[in-house]
Amino acid sequence: MDALKAFLPVASFPKIKDWINELDVQIKITPPRKTKLGDFKVVKNSLHISINNDLNPYSFLITLTHELAHAFVYKEYKNKVLPHGNQWKDTFKNMLLNFIPLFPDDIAKVVSSHLLNPKASSGSDIKLATVLRQYDDNKGLTISAIMEGELFSTPNGKIFKKGIKLRKRYRCVECTSNKVYLFHPLAEVVPIQ
Repeated sequence: MDALKAFLPVASFPKIKDWINELDVQIKITPPRKTKLGDFKVVKNSLHISINNDLNPYSFLITLTHELAHAFVYKEYKNKVLPHGNQWKDTFKNMLLNFIPLFPDDIAKVVSSHLLNPKASSGSDIKLATVLRQYDDNKGLTISAIMEGELFSTPNGKIFKKGIKLRKRYRCVECTSNKVYLFHPLAEVVPIQ
């Protein structure tokens, strides 16, 4: 439990600790995963949450609260409701409202808006992901920061040409295969000169 304290805004810890104790949930801090920030699962009637260790304190708090909301909903409904249905949304809203005063003003404003209709992932809410990213230590260049038509590479070494922004994502063409890929606006890329 004390190890968890280092990842959270200090003032949030007592409430988080109470919820963890009430749920009797196991928390595991994991190395970063590309596909998710956190995870809730039930293993042999035991509740487990994992959270990536590279999140800034505000992202960590929102992600942990998200997963704890899943645990509370599971305890009440088991698997009889949708994972991000109304029961989860109401639970998550009520829980996260406890922390609005702890967030810097820019995050508090966006979180308040986010809570009107929470998404399944904070990364799906571009405004929330963008404001939270400002508090990250090691931010790389995002695809949003390069010009249309420029070439860039991804961590796996593939080279793309940036295309137009569709509704939410950028349409890009992989230079070798000419296949079209859609990129999240906050995807980190390396520009090619």
